[in-house]
Amino acid sequence: MINNTKQYTLIKWWRMIRPHTLTASFIPVILGSILALENTNTIQWNLFLAMLIASVLIQIATNLFNEYFDFKRGLDTADSVGIGGSIVRDGFQPRTISNLAKLLCFISLLIGLYICVNTNWWVGLAGIICMAIGYLYSGGPRPIAYTPFGEIVSGLFMGLFILWISFYIQTDTLSIRAVLISLPIGFLVGAINMANNIRDLDNDQEKGRRTLPIILGHKRAVQVFSSVIITAYLWLVCLVMLKIVSFWVLVVFFSLPKALQAINKFKIKASAIVLMPAMRATAQLSTLFGLLLFVGLVLERII
Repeated sequence: MINNTKQYTLIKWWRMIRPHTLTASFIPVILGSILALENTNTIQWNLFLAMLIASVLIQIATNLFNEYFDFKRGLDTADSVGIGGSIVRDGFQPRTISNLAKLLCFISLLIGLYICVNTNWWVGLAGIICMAIGYLYSGGPRPIAYTPFGEIVSGLFMGLFILWISFYIQTDTLSIRAVLISLPIGFLVGAINMANNIRDLDNDQEKGRRTLPIILGHKRAVQVFSSVIITAYLWLVCLVMLKIVSFWVLVVFFSLPKALQAINKFKIKASAIVLMPAMRATAQLSTLFGLLLFVGLVLERII
């Protein structure tokens, strides 16, 4: 009985951090670091691990702030779909969630100081901006999540910025090639956010949000969502044609069935619970695409 209780408690803590979202934090770090090898031929593992841990902690803190503020604003209930449910279902106190998010931000700040000491203080400024965006996404007087800019902000700061910082701390510079290769990752991180907003369109509209899918409507939102995903693939094709990357990066096309699965499941306007598989497929796509791109870059380097 005690073991079952402990197991259930661990499940609640695991659910709290929303593990399916964490690919948006560690994939950019891995890709930024492998791209940096072109300049350095070696990875500073202390900086890589520090950046990886800080990025994951900021993502978890962002999730917790989202959980806390959505509860405070009455958005989350026990019947809500796609949330961690730590407060409304698992019995955590709102203050516990808020304090834990602040603690994770503080730890990330300390790790950021370590990175700054070993690189430069501009990195610290970039990290603080990312941390602030994580809070302002669902906190503050005008949360980003309530506006049409959530997809752009998440793609830019959780996709591109993390990758660029990971590259910079290894090389002390930022190459045009790294920026160009990073863009599909930003597209797909933004797509995860848009998938979430398409799934929650009706509920968000009732609660007064003005997300991009609410403004566009379901049909056009799915069209934009599909275009963003397709662009991620076509962008890499263009880079191959321009000889900026080798044909090895086209291994990302092995993830195309998952992309089509996400797109097709969203085409039918349905309840949030029915669209959950589409949301999961989008998160899985981002992970698979990022890992395959990593494989392609490694093959490009060694073959």
